[in-house]
Amino acid sequence: MTRLTLSCLPHTWLIDIDGTIFLHNGHKTGPDQLLPGVKEFWDAIPEHDCIILLSARMSNEAEQTAAALRAFGLRYDRILYDLPKGERVLVNDRKPGGLVTAHSVNLERDAGLQSVDVHLSNEI
Repeated sequence: MTRLTLSCLPHTWLIDIDGTIFLHNGHKTGPDQLLPGVKEFWDAIPEHDCIILLSARMSNEAEQTAAALRAFGLRYDRILYDLPKGERVLVNDRKPGGLVTAHSVNLERDAGLQSVDVHLSNEI
């Protein structure tokens, strides 16, 4: 189990689509399939947070992808398509008070999000 303890400040979530939310490349052979724990994980994200989805899917698959996200009730603010297939690197600064402002979780492909526990702290 991976436990993320986050401050009570608003967050920005950068979440990959294929292999994390939906079965990897499942959209190429049929409708997108939601992976285990995704809906529960999504429901734990505070409403005021920003969700940016990342994908190597081509932009011509945008409507199909958005329709699948709507069908499963997964909200998002933006989707970035046509991204490279390699590593995703997040670089951020630490708050002067010491708050770590970047977290990373690497999951096994198609394992879903049931192994990620999000805990919101009352501290900043």
